[in-house]
Amino acid sequence: MDRWSKKDAKDWWNARPWVCGFNFLPSTAVNFIEMWHPETFDMPTIERELGWAADVGFNAIRVNLPFLGWQHDRDALLDRLDRVMGAAWRRGLSTVPCLFDDCGFGGVEPSWAAQPDPLPGIHNSRAVASPGRAAVLNAELRPALEAYVEDFISAYRADPRVLFWDLYNEPGNRMDFDKTEYSQFEAELEKHALSLMEASFSVARTIGPEAPLSVAAWTTPLPDSDDPPYQTEIDQSALRHSDIITFHAYWNRQRVAQFIDNLAALDRPVLCTEWMARQIDSRITDQLDLFHDRDVGCFQWGLVKGRTQTWLPWPDDLVRAHGGVIDRNIWFHDLLDETGQPYDPVEVQTILSLTAQAQKAQQREFG
Repeated sequence: MDRWSKKDAKDWWNARPWVCGFNFLPSTAVNFIEMWHPETFDMPTIERELGWAADVGFNAIRVNLPFLGWQHDRDALLDRLDRVMGAAWRRGLSTVPCLFDDCGFGGVEPSWAAQPDPLPGIHNSRAVASPGRAAVLNAELRPALEAYVEDFISAYRADPRVLFWDLYNEPGNRMDFDKTEYSQFEAELEKHALSLMEASFSVARTIGPEAPLSVAAWTTPLPDSDDPPYQTEIDQSALRHSDIITFHAYWNRQRVAQFIDNLAALDRPVLCTEWMARQIDSRITDQLDLFHDRDVGCFQWGLVKGRTQTWLPWPDDLVRAHGGVIDRNIWFHDLLDETGQPYDPVEVQTILSLTAQAQKAQQREFG
C-alpha cells in the first residue's frame, strides 16, 4: 500500500463534518500509563467525561497508547482500547489512537507499575514517553516495536471508530526546548526516532488500514521566517509520509494562520492535533473560528482538570519564549472542572456553535 493520493485524502476529509476534538486523559490519570493500567483503568470516569465532551460539542478524541501495556498485558490493553473507543463512538466521538510518544517530561523512563502522585504545582509532572528513550535507542527492541504497530493496526484495520492513525507523537522531543546544540545522546535519539517513525509507516502500509496515517510536524520556525513550518529532518519526513497533514501549534492566531497558509500548499487535508494554551494567546475564543473557517481540523489539549495538572502553566521561560504572560490565575490547558463545569462558558458556546454549523453544512451537502 502506497501513501494515499491527494484525491483519496480529500475524499476521506470531505465525507465527514469538520473535526473538532481534544487530547484525552481522564482526570483520574496522572499519565497514559495510569490511564491504561489494570489497577487504575477508570471506565466510569472515562464514560462520564466523554459524555461531558459530547455535550460540549466535540466529535473526536486523540489518545496515546502505552507500548509497555502491550508488552505486559496485550489482550487486556486491546480490550480497554475497544471499550474506550466504544464509549466515545456511542457519544458521536471518533478516536485517533497515537502509538508512540517521545514527550517524557517527567524525566524518568516509563514503568508498568503504580504511578507516583503529581508533583505539587508542576504542569504534567509525571508525563512519560512511550516506549521511552532507552527503548527507542535499543536496536534489539525494534522488532517488538514494529510488532506492536502491526498488532494494533491489524486489530482495528477496518474499524469505523478510528478517525485516523497518529503513529508517533513528537518524535525526537527532548526536555530543553531552547537548546541550539545537541548532545551526542540527543542526536542519537533523533536519529533512532526518525528510523522508528519511518519503520512505523512502512509496517502500517503493509496492513492497509482504511483510516489514513499521519505524524505531526511539531517544530515551528521563527515568526519572521520564510521557511516552511518545519525545521527538523523528522518533520520533513513526517510530512512526506503522511496521508493527511497534521501539525502542532501552541502559538497566537497570526502565527497559526501562517502555518496553515504554508501547509495548505501541500494540497491535502490539514489538522492541528495539539493546540490551546491560554497564557500564550492560543485560545478557543480567538482561534477556533480560524480552524473552522479554514477547514482545518483541531484537537485542543485537555478536557477535565485533573492529575496531569495541565491547567497549570508550562515553565516560565517556555511561556515567555512563546510570547506569553506569567499568570497562574489563568488556566493553561483544560476546559472543564472536576464537576463538568466550564472554566469559561463562552468557550463552550464557541465550540457548540461552530460544530453545529459544521454538522448542518455536512447535512446540506450529503442530505
